[in-house]
Amino acid sequence: MRYALYFTPPKDDPLTSLAALWLGRDAFSDEIFSDKAIGPVPEGHAELTADPRRYGFHATLKAPFELAASVNERDLLEVAADFAARTKAFVIPELVLGQLGHFFALVPGSLYQPLQDFASRVVKTFEPFRAPLSQYDIARRNPEGMTEAQRANLLRWGYPYVNDEFRFHMTLTGRVPAERQAEMHEVLRERFADHTGKPLDISGLAIFVEEKRGAPFTVRSWLPLAGA
Repeated sequence: MRYALYFTPPKDDPLTSLAALWLGRDAFSDEIFSDKAIGPVPEGHAELTADPRRYGFHATLKAPFELAASVNERDLLEVAADFAARTKAFVIPELVLGQLGHFFALVPGSLYQPLQDFASRVVKTFEPFRAPLSQYDIARRNPEGMTEAQRANLLRWGYPYVNDEFRFHMTLTGRVPAERQAEMHEVLRERFADHTGKPLDISGLAIFVEEKRGAPFTVRSWLPLAGA
């Protein structure tokens, strides 16, 4: 079993509902949706969204990890509840549609330091709960293709994209072939138009769980931040 600390809007947020329909699964309820639920979709939509569908709609704060031998789920939930109660909710000024390499995601319009600081606090606060990565998990990250800083993060924090390397993104697709990227950009621009160019409330911290390797991630607990 693995756990992860993610951001996702609340269960009843319109963005959560829209993203669940687009991805084909709701991480809160584990309900599955067919392509028919959202009307016309690009050819191969199910395959193009397969990877983010398994993880659920989210932005990674602390990447999936197995629990250290000295702690259990109750310990994790108790510390997470205390962390959320002591951390003030805040707002990202603008959410936009972005392209990161070959995949698409919702991202901040510009680097926003309070968001960077929040993500770093999550990574460091919950580090004592993380079991060390196995050699298999290190190798599957392809560390030889990383920068020196990313490799150092992987070995220190279990994930290469933390602290200065962190970039908030809520993934909407897997790898999209180059010849289809313009089409996908237009489809997503239209689908998520009601949520882009607007602020995004960072109002909660979610604990996701993967019951066994390869299983869908689901929300175990969604904790409101202070003042949300």
